Amino acid sequence: MNYLAIGSAVLGAALVSRLCMLSRMLGAALLGAAMFLFFARPALAADQTVQASDGGQVSCNASAKDLTRISLVEDEFSSVSKINTGNPTDDFSVVNEPVRGDIYLSVPEGFTRPALSFFATSKRGYVYKFVCRVSGADAVQVFISNPAIAKAEAAEGGTAVKAAQRSPQDAAVDLVQAMYTNRVLDGYEMRQRSLRPVYVGNLKVQMIAEYRGDEMTGRVLRIENKGTDEALLNEATVAPSTALAVSIVQPKLAAGQVTTAYLVSRTTGN
Repeated sequence: MNYLAIGSAVLGAALVSRLCMLSRMLGAALLGAAMFLFFARPALAADQTVQASDGGQVSCNASAKDLTRISLVEDEFSSVSKINTGNPTDDFSVVNEPVRGDIYLSVPEGFTRPALSFFATSKRGYVYKFVCRVSGADAVQVFISNPAIAKAEAAEGGTAVKAAQRSPQDAAVDLVQAMYTNRVLDGYEMRQRSLRPVYVGNLKVQMIAEYRGDEMTGRVLRIENKGTDEALLNEATVAPSTALAVSIVQPKLAAGQVTTAYLVSRTTGN
């Protein structure tokens, strides 16, 4: 049909250029026929782009004669579930390609069912139900996009921005709270260390644990009042002026009493 359309167009153009009115009319008719034949060509199978949601149904078209590729946008397929009927003319093939995580469908010669259906799970944990009508002889591509993925990535990006905008003092407070509840934050290593105690006046101070990270180091101090009078503890008593955060469980310490203090400073070295 392509050759017929091209031939009609060439001959029509030649006749239109003549002075004879009849030739011009015939040439115009041939050009019109060429345009009709060109636009009347059977359309090739177009790529399909479908939006889907977790647990939702994906409706698409699958090729009856060639391969059908189904690809996820910003995700990959990890597994496919289908039922084998036992009838060769009713069963279809599903291959989960491991490199890109795409799915390839194919149906056998003489496939009698008008549509095929199966379930697929993605690496992000989404589950989709596919119902694909079978038609056409050309290869088909189907691209699946899930709006929830974009929302999740936007939320993760916002969280990262907020974390980057936090001040060192805020991060130090988080570390103090983690030490108080015996938690280890991501990026920190906790070491149980009982160093030789030192005396600050009548106070016996001993480090019993250390939380070391790339930017900050937290220390847990055991403080005992070895004097005979009540001691009033403050930041200057237990920490240097360069400390980012200091927390003392019991600032007023009677004679013989013990308390715990949490100190956060910048990491300077091993």
